[in-house]
Amino acid sequence: MRSNRGWNSGGIRPGRDGANPGSPRCRTRCSLGNLDTMGGPDTTNGPVGDRELRVSDAEREHVGQLLQRAVGLGMLSLGEFTERMDTALAAKTRGELNAVLIDLPGVRLVGQPAAPQTPFVNAAPRYAKRPAPASGGDVIRSRLSNLTRRGPWQVPPTLHLNNWFAGVTLDFTEAVMSTQVVEVRVDDFLSSLTLIVPAAATVDLNGVELIGATVNNKVRTGPPMGPLHVVVHGRIRLGSITAKHPFMAQWRKLMGG
Repeated sequence: MRSNRGWNSGGIRPGRDGANPGSPRCRTRCSLGNLDTMGGPDTTNGPVGDRELRVSDAEREHVGQLLQRAVGLGMLSLGEFTERMDTALAAKTRGELNAVLIDLPGVRLVGQPAAPQTPFVNAAPRYAKRPAPASGGDVIRSRLSNLTRRGPWQVPPTLHLNNWFAGVTLDFTEAVMSTQVVEVRVDDFLSSLTLIVPAAATVDLNGVELIGATVNNKVRTGPPMGPLHVVVHGRIRLGSITAKHPFMAQWRKLMGG
């Protein structure tokens, strides 16, 4: 006769934990199944959450623009803005980057879809679009650094400058020009730009939009009769732009030479 060991009197095999399949505990376990084999979330090698995703320079720059608008609307002081910009520039993940925006109403956080009728996102100021680099132009982009171009460097017809927390000096006195007129398109923030031109050169800074910035043009604006005429367009926010001749040329001018 076959042994009934492991079977109850009703001929029903008990579950792994010793409970009858008909019991409430076993019915619950049977309906849920084994979580280890049902494709449940793997916490060891699962996908990275949105807050842990790495951020790019473009995302940091987007947050910087939102912080600037917050200053313009009176939501942040300059001290708070500087502190948050330092945090944004050092942020590595979206969670760290979004922390500087979390208490600003109406701001779209990085990695989230745009909210409808959001003043920050939909109200684009007239300087919101950065000029696209033209074909054959040169792009100078710096962050938290100093950059100088001097000597016989090649100057294209158009230069595009985009600098944050930087100091940029462009010395044209020995540069190799491809055209008489050089167009400089600038989009700088908390940066200083210095243009050094030959004695007979002229610089036109009338096309620069200043937002809490200063301009100092120590050379003639025009007409472009010399070997070089520099025309500057764009915007400078909380920074400065200076156009001048080399030191010796300025000295001779002061001495009447």
